[in-house]
Amino acid sequence: MRLRNKPWAQEKLESHPEHVIMKPEEMKGKWSQLFGNDQPIHIEIGTGKGQFITGMAELHPDINYLGIEIQKSVMIDVLDKIIDKKLSNIKLLPTDGALVSEFFEKGEIDQVYLNFSDPWPKKRHEKRRLTSAPFLTSYKDVLETGKEIHFKTDNRGLFEYSLISFTNFGLSLEYLSLDLHQSEMEGNVQTEYEQKFSAKGQPIYRCEVQFK
Repeated sequence: MRLRNKPWAQEKLESHPEHVIMKPEEMKGKWSQLFGNDQPIHIEIGTGKGQFITGMAELHPDINYLGIEIQKSVMIDVLDKIIDKKLSNIKLLPTDGALVSEFFEKGEIDQVYLNFSDPWPKKRHEKRRLTSAPFLTSYKDVLETGKEIHFKTDNRGLFEYSLISFTNFGLSLEYLSLDLHQSEMEGNVQTEYEQKFSAKGQPIYRCEVQFK
């Protein structure tokens, strides 16, 4: 996806410290304090324009959400949604999702969402995939035993790769769907990409895996 650069995005994000955490490494071990409660904290790595994470925050006010997105020109769309919906249980981190172990203590995060991540199809780019072993190691650094990763994609190749990667890493498969929108799952919040691809008749693949 080619993004239109918005040079003013950085300034806009910085002007909303109540919603945007520009230096997340300074909050390590203090996220519950930032939210002002002890609610579970879920993170989405790669928020896109934020339809999923803001939708989840609306449906689950008893959960705190952190959205991580490296593209600042995209994150301002998430910020606009948070402001419009007056959401207090969500913060944004305009940074690289590969750095989660630098931002959170072990057990500080309760769940990770990976939605429609870049498939990086070339073999030489494998380590960039958000479900590759290096990323799974970083998630394990912040998730306790029994905590989960929820993964959705339209890319069958990435899904098959991810299932193998999860298995090789020792994660247990808790849920699997090869056609999410034809399944009986309730409460599915769609992303922008999900709506686009499903409208074209493409199946959506989804799984939930757990650290043992």
